[in-house]
Amino acid sequence: MLRYALIFFVVAIIAAVLGFGGFAGAMAGIAKILFWVFIVLLVVSLLSGAVKRV
Repeated sequence: MLRYALIFFVVAIIAAVLGFGGFAGAMAGIAKILFWVFIVLLVVSLLSGAVKRV
């Protein structure tokens, strides 16, 4: 998941440099969403692992 967020971020940076403003904004938005989904899944995974140990 984090890999996809980084890929969309790099595509957004390249598109911004080349002048594709709308496309770059869309890719940056997707990268932000995927990053936060990754963070939420990471926290859920850490909490479930901590609960299993107890």
